Amino acid sequence: MAVLVTGGAGYLGSICASELVKAGGEVVVYDNFSTGHRAAVGPGVVLVEGDILDSATVRRVCCEYRIGAVVHMAASALVGASMCDPRVFYRNNVTGSLALLDGIISARVQKVVFSSSAAVYGEATEMPIAEDHRTVPVNAYGDTKLAIERALAWYHRAYGLDSVVLRFFNAAGATDSLGEDHCPETHVLPNLFRCAGDRSQTFEIYGEDYGTPDGTCVRDFIHALDVAEAHIAALASLEVSGCRFYNIGSGLGVSIQQLVAAVESVTGSGLSIRIAPRRPGDPATLIACISRVERELGWKPRHSDLRSIVMSAWRWHVLHPNGY
Repeated sequence: MAVLVTGGAGYLGSICASELVKAGGEVVVYDNFSTGHRAAVGPGVVLVEGDILDSATVRRVCCEYRIGAVVHMAASALVGASMCDPRVFYRNNVTGSLALLDGIISARVQKVVFSSSAAVYGEATEMPIAEDHRTVPVNAYGDTKLAIERALAWYHRAYGLDSVVLRFFNAAGATDSLGEDHCPETHVLPNLFRCAGDRSQTFEIYGEDYGTPDGTCVRDFIHALDVAEAHIAALASLEVSGCRFYNIGSGLGVSIQQLVAAVESVTGSGLSIRIAPRRPGDPATLIACISRVERELGWKPRHSDLRSIVMSAWRWHVLHPNGY
């Protein structure tokens, strides 16, 4: 079965596509390169440049390459930016995803794995967060993801479209050849590494007055390789009909202060830190309950202890100081 990976030239998409190939899959990457990199698309992958808003091209690609399932990872994914310019996020993440679904349904593709986000939960009232926790996003990014989750449930009822929704917590880490390279760079580890390499740079921690042990936000960091393996497990589970939802995290909480300390330890560099105001839309704590995905998909995080995540990302950064 050939798999179409939308956003497969991006950070997580490229690692997912690479791991699918290693697992013996036929992979077609579909990307418009608005944020992805051609150099991130590895050997054994068919590359098609296109936009998910273009339903006709999606349909043609699905028919031409006999696509049996779609891994939908293409999205605008920055929480802060979603609060400043939400229309971009609704166009790409909602309108674009619905156009993609139109294209694949018209090509009679009936299996989708959707990359969602823990941002759908908003401010959690229970910790760790299980999949049946209420979904009340506190930022536009999370709201766009939730909109497609809801659409997928209705599309299953109306059109028989089977789907698995994976709600990522904080993906990080790298492989030897694939890592994070964004412009502008907003993700925490690359920015910490930038400051580790240049003492004139200051890393900003957004708020130290949260109700957490050290006052900084607590997040559940999951290695990108574990995210890829979760997609492989989800694809295999699509033999079972339905629309199912799973958290993808380590099940462990790490504060931003703890992350800073881990980066200082791995890089051997002290960091210049400044406490900045809170960012709008940032929940205090997000930690995944992963018992459902462990039980139903047989997936467990294998690479996601904090030091392994930081070391893998630092190794990629050292080998690729200018990105791709």
